[in-house]
Amino acid sequence: MSGATFISTTIPYVNAKPHLGHALEYVQADAYARHRARQGDDVLFMSGSDENSLKNVLSAERLNISTRELVDTNVVYFERLIEHLNLRVDHFVRTSVDTDHIKGATEFWRRMEKSGDIYSKEYEGLYCVGCEQFYGEAELVEGKCPEHLTAPELVRERNYFFRLSRYQDALLEVIESGALTVWPASRMNEVTSFIRGGLADISISRSIERARGWGIPVPGDPGQVMYVWIDALTNYVNGLGFVRDAEGYHKYWENAGRRVHAVGKGVIRFHAVYWPAMLLSAGVPLPTDVVVHGYITLSGQKLSKSLGNVVDPAELVQQVGADAVRYYLLADISPFLDGDFSEERMVSRYNSDLANGLGNLVSRVTSMVTRYRDGIVPEGGAATDADTALANQVAASTAEATAAMDRFDGREALARIWDLVRHTNAYIDGRAPWHLAKADDAASQEVLDTTLLHLVGAVRRLGWLISPFLPSASDAILGSLGESLESVSVAEPWLDGLPGRGIEKAPAIFPRLEPPVD
Repeated sequence: MSGATFISTTIPYVNAKPHLGHALEYVQADAYARHRARQGDDVLFMSGSDENSLKNVLSAERLNISTRELVDTNVVYFERLIEHLNLRVDHFVRTSVDTDHIKGATEFWRRMEKSGDIYSKEYEGLYCVGCEQFYGEAELVEGKCPEHLTAPELVRERNYFFRLSRYQDALLEVIESGALTVWPASRMNEVTSFIRGGLADISISRSIERARGWGIPVPGDPGQVMYVWIDALTNYVNGLGFVRDAEGYHKYWENAGRRVHAVGKGVIRFHAVYWPAMLLSAGVPLPTDVVVHGYITLSGQKLSKSLGNVVDPAELVQQVGADAVRYYLLADISPFLDGDFSEERMVSRYNSDLANGLGNLVSRVTSMVTRYRDGIVPEGGAATDADTALANQVAASTAEATAAMDRFDGREALARIWDLVRHTNAYIDGRAPWHLAKADDAASQEVLDTTLLHLVGAVRRLGWLISPFLPSASDAILGSLGESLESVSVAEPWLDGLPGRGIEKAPAIFPRLEPPVD
């Protein structure tokens, strides 16, 4: 295994603008990608757009425009959101135009067919366009799709099917062996229960008439196009040049130490059952981790374009800034369960934790070093119990936050980082450097030097710790200390290299936000 890590978001439909649920998945995946890169992994972070779905076709028809015009217009909103949220995405796959993807999906089909896992038959079933999924009657809630609360349509046609049933035992083996882990454990149990309940073969194509001629053609049958999920799931390897046997495919998929998918709870079945079975059929390595988040709700109801209760994340970023949105999504919303959105709560957490907490701490520390020691970090003297306690908190927050991120739990990681913020602020209040600065005895000045050295060390460590979550703020904090993320090694003792360093008074990194007006 190499030190390479692959991480992806799902690729959303582009039948409308993105909503806050997309932003949640984006920042969760970005934080984990940055965390792994900071730990020394060679990381590739991929996202994209699912452009071959019937949802896109029907949305274009309602607007009286071509499907091509619709997807070309709407994909820009997703690309801009990635930029607005300060995501470090290495590759963005567009499934309707990316040549590697189109050829790769075709090659995947041929491999599954060669394995004897594709056959054709007449089929009738209840189909939800919103989910792009067939449902059994027992899965419906009062005759409606459990996701979109709409009645599915009865579809009858000849389609191609994938022998999913053949892979029931193999899927249980890879999950129970730990080769594929679904996070959290409750979702793992959900997946294994579904598999043990018996897997039925699944439809993997649509007639070209029902698809309105939009989609990737089935090899050897121009009357059928690939079912959108069969097409879309292959983007994860196609974006790496799978069909070209590219170096990127070998490095970031075939030989990668971790292959991670960040997904919403509504698409677990596709990513933890269908996709691994497809990979087994095609002879391609499986993902190592499927990390499942919940939904963001508004007054308890899922945010959804089809339900019309969306919150525009781009507008939020414009109003309050990327740091406020990223911090709220990562610190306040559960990484695994549903969370209700509140603009008031977002502004309150930003002001209390960032403006008044971390931001004020950085300002206080850099200001005191500038005022009392002309901006030069002093050597410091012998450590007292208070200094040792701060050092212990630095070590604890570093270890606990790192361990939490290794479990994909950004909220827990930030909680442990903020233990250090609170401890450092309390250390300042206990030491009262402003009183020490007024004393003219050598002992007081030595304690002041020691205090300032330890404070700068704590701030430097905080700048490093927040880098996966608030990269711009991390750059600003470390920059005020004359450093960058690349120049800071957490493996070094936390005070090394600080004495004699010139620093600047930090600007207001987190300006306070005004509460929203009703």
